[in-house]
Amino acid sequence: MNDEQLLRYSRQIMLPQMDIHGQQRLLQSHVLIIGLGGLGSPVAMYLAAAGVGRLTLVDDDAVDLTNLQRQIAHHQEDIGRPKVASATDRLRALNPETHITPRQERLDAEALRTAAQDADLLIDASDNFATRFAINQACVETGTPLVSGAAMGLEGQVTVFPNQGDTPCYRCLYDDIPEAETRCSETGVLAPLVGIIGSIQATEAIKLLSGFGENLSGRLLTLDASTMEFRTIRLRRDPHCPVCGVTHQASAGHF
Repeated sequence: MNDEQLLRYSRQIMLPQMDIHGQQRLLQSHVLIIGLGGLGSPVAMYLAAAGVGRLTLVDDDAVDLTNLQRQIAHHQEDIGRPKVASATDRLRALNPETHITPRQERLDAEALRTAAQDADLLIDASDNFATRFAINQACVETGTPLVSGAAMGLEGQVTVFPNQGDTPCYRCLYDDIPEAETRCSETGVLAPLVGIIGSIQATEAIKLLSGFGENLSGRLLTLDASTMEFRTIRLRRDPHCPVCGVTHQASAGHF
């Protein structure tokens, strides 16, 4: 770590939980972020600012006027541009040392699995169950830690799936895609809510990468912004889970 890096990250290095060793681990880390919208924007910006060495950004969408109310990585002049391009510009301006790899595409199962395997940690900042299930599948298969977040209306949630040992996965929490899936384009979402949830995702990622604190593994943190009430729900591994369950793994020859 050079003198400029010591100065840039000095406020984090001063934390006894982080110190120089934790910061060095951040600088050597690679995080894959799926989705550069309301959640992915603050996650990417905080991880770049904190000194994560490499970020891979995946999103196949373009910036729209309706995004600007909450997707803070994108500006008025970015309307019509790919979100990964807009976010890359913001992040490079924020921290030129962070290596950014933009991928304007929707990853199929094989590409997602390869991308997850190449990363130290994956951030799920997507907005639909099909994508979340595919991300979870790839992370379970590769053993990649997953930080999952969601926000809609006035409610949000965050949890961590380490995908190591006897811990639950996303499919243990949601065993199927809801028949009537809704999105913020249909129900609305409060702008600061995605900032709060995204910031918590970034915090959990930094803790996991630098190796300090107690993460949200086995706990679902929920927020009701209308009352500003946080709740924690305990999560357990489902032995019949179609992705990580004992029965499924035994039939797949994992044991």
